Amino acid sequence: MTASWFSDWFDSPYYHVLYSNRDTQEAEAFMQRLMDYLKVPIESAVLDLPCGKGRHANYLARLGYHVVGADLAPNSIDIARQEAEDKAVFMVHDIRQPAWQEDFDVVVNLFTSLGYFETEVDDIAAFSTLARAAKKEGFIVIDFFNSVKVIRDLVPQNIVQRDTVTFELERVVKEGIIYKTIRFQVEQEVKVYQEKVKAFYLNDFIRWAELSNLTLINTFGDYLLNPFDEWTSDRLILVFKK
Repeated sequence: MTASWFSDWFDSPYYHVLYSNRDTQEAEAFMQRLMDYLKVPIESAVLDLPCGKGRHANYLARLGYHVVGADLAPNSIDIARQEAEDKAVFMVHDIRQPAWQEDFDVVVNLFTSLGYFETEVDDIAAFSTLARAAKKEGFIVIDFFNSVKVIRDLVPQNIVQRDTVTFELERVVKEGIIYKTIRFQVEQEVKVYQEKVKAFYLNDFIRWAELSNLTLINTFGDYLLNPFDEWTSDRLILVFKK
């Protein structure tokens, strides 16, 4: 397992097979609620980083926003471009590398897209890229899982069937990192991947925000934008203002 395991796994076609059950309607409804809450005018500029296959970015473009979606995985970007709306532009980019300076009214980092790097230096660099990309008075929205609940309710093992592929999943927490081992067989070849994500908490994000001179203005606990509760919420959604 290399330091860039996420480059291989997130760009694998089997990653998209395993997570093919992601709810597009839920994602679109979340984006609508979020933009209504932020009261950002149509035609505003939005950065979705990382954007995956573009399900959030393309929906925002359909709403009328000018959207840039960027992701480390070329396969995901290819898919996003195939479905791209007129006001959406997609590119391959590593979140640790700054590329924008006060270009966007809203910057979104969705579906637990931080915490994959080996060092805190890289974690801070990724957060800093998001912060730098927002205009003054702009918003940065981070959507992370609620680490307290995830660790408390962790399922050690389960099996997921997707079409003809059977995925065997194993999970364990070690030193603040959640590991998920993924095993499956394709054409008599056994493949093994491992996801690992750091269990970040509210205080971690607040500390990084202070380094970037961001102000936390609200936290939500789910995609319905209900208040965040450390013990019961599924998500930790943070809204910062620059």
